[in-house]
Amino acid sequence: MSSDLNENIDAVAGGNRSPIQGEERAVLAVFDATSIAWANGDVDAFVRWYAEDATVILPGTYLQGKAAIRAGMAEAFALPLRGSKRIHAAQNVRFLGEDTAIVVTRSMTVFPGEAEPPADRWELATWALSRGEGGWLIEAYHSCSAGADPRNT
Repeated sequence: MSSDLNENIDAVAGGNRSPIQGEERAVLAVFDATSIAWANGDVDAFVRWYAEDATVILPGTYLQGKAAIRAGMAEAFALPLRGSKRIHAAQNVRFLGEDTAIVVTRSMTVFPGEAEPPADRWELATWALSRGEGGWLIEAYHSCSAGADPRNT
């Protein structure tokens, strides 16, 4: 995601954001921060946004705990994901109380030199976040292929 998303949120809200919209902005800021860390290949900045006991599920991969996520991402940033960037477009944000949020994103990894990544690389992801003293953290992430179906936009 980018600051464009925040500008779009403001435009839709007409500048009159309610408290829940303020929390939505705080939740979405996690995706901006992780995307920046990803683009920089900075594993420490990336995992800073994950809870200690977070889980990540990708096709063929299950990572349990922040240490496993750190190790997996350090390896990925060193080789297959080096120089890539991550795009997240929030499709839905909902709150299950004051301190828990579920976010559905349409996400994609863009590799160096790609002007137009293939449409079938889009993923749909579900994120569970919790708010603690340090702000919002990712508790769980699950991703699957969105395919090239235009209904998944």
